[in-house]
Amino acid sequence: MANPSKKSNYKEQKKLQKQKEQAGMRRLMWITAAVIVLVIAAVVVFQPKSEPAAIPYETMPSLGDANAPVKIVELGDYKCPSCQFFSQQIEPKLKADFIDKGIASLHFMNFTIIGPDSTTAALAAQSIFHQNNEAYWKFYNAIYKNQPDEKLTWATPQYLVDLARKEALPIDFDKLQQDITSKTYQKEVDQHNAFANKNRVNSTPTLFINGKKFEDANDYAKLKAAIEKAQKGE
Repeated sequence: MANPSKKSNYKEQKKLQKQKEQAGMRRLMWITAAVIVLVIAAVVVFQPKSEPAAIPYETMPSLGDANAPVKIVELGDYKCPSCQFFSQQIEPKLKADFIDKGIASLHFMNFTIIGPDSTTAALAAQSIFHQNNEAYWKFYNAIYKNQPDEKLTWATPQYLVDLARKEALPIDFDKLQQDITSKTYQKEVDQHNAFANKNRVNSTPTLFINGKKFEDANDYAKLKAAIEKAQKGE
């Protein structure tokens, strides 16, 4: 007949052994979790930071002090309704809060994603810029102020030249007409599009603030915070 005392001791030993095994498993799980956390932290801390995009600011239309510590580049399409909103609602705030105070400068780069009209308008704008930078910004405001429906074909050479005449821009209108029809600045427009594609720009307007992509262009609160952060060198 089995000794009850021995049987009880055996069960107690098994129970203690199981508890030790469970405790060991818990320790292993905690150690594994801690190692994973440390690895993730190391990846976050030591991963190489993406370098700001190289941007030839001097080759683009510019508004404000060329030596401003914060440089903002708008990638836009003259047929884009969201770009129209940016030009009419956001750009004036930028000008008052940052550009006129010498904190930021604004530059424009074409990203012709909507259609052939986009390219024709870009060719006109580049021609005006090369003739007169200040005239370019008057044209920038005028083309968005008078922007027809996105679905219509409207950016013909004649429409664009007539718009420039209506605004009394201080430029050579015959040269503007010739530059559009002969696609004088097509290479520059192509380079702008190549920059956008290389930097994975998917929509307009998209901004680059000191070379860093910023996609909430029409959210002024977020944009203001991003500019103030860039001003601090962050």
